[in-house]
Amino acid sequence: MTTPILNGVLLVDDDTTTNFLNKLLLLTTMRVTKEVLVAENGAEALRILQERCTPPDGPGCPELILLDMNMPIMNGLAFLEAYFTLPPERRQHTVVAMLTTSLNPLDQVRVEQLPITGFLNKPLTREKVTTLLAEHFAAK
Repeated sequence: MTTPILNGVLLVDDDTTTNFLNKLLLLTTMRVTKEVLVAENGAEALRILQERCTPPDGPGCPELILLDMNMPIMNGLAFLEAYFTLPPERRQHTVVAMLTTSLNPLDQVRVEQLPITGFLNKPLTREKVTTLLAEHFAAK
């Protein structure tokens, strides 16, 4: 891909190395987005969304959120529960995918009840990004 198809991606993960590598893959290697935002926990991610998604479909609002499950302060599940209380117009242009190494079966049951795209196992790869884009952003 040579032309970015997404305006922005939000990486939500407390692992700085993972964030660095994912940012490198999305921005430099694949060039699928114009901007990668990084939050190290769910609370920070919610603040970023509040700042960037005004108006709800504004150009600064990320179109894709890649979310880790296990983080300090606010984990992925708590983020999702808070995120889905936001008004629908603030969420309608964003795809959320869980990107994690493993998921506790009890957490997985709870997450499956929320309208997210699905689960991706770390590490993020070219193939996983290509599949995600084809499934959710093919019309762009």
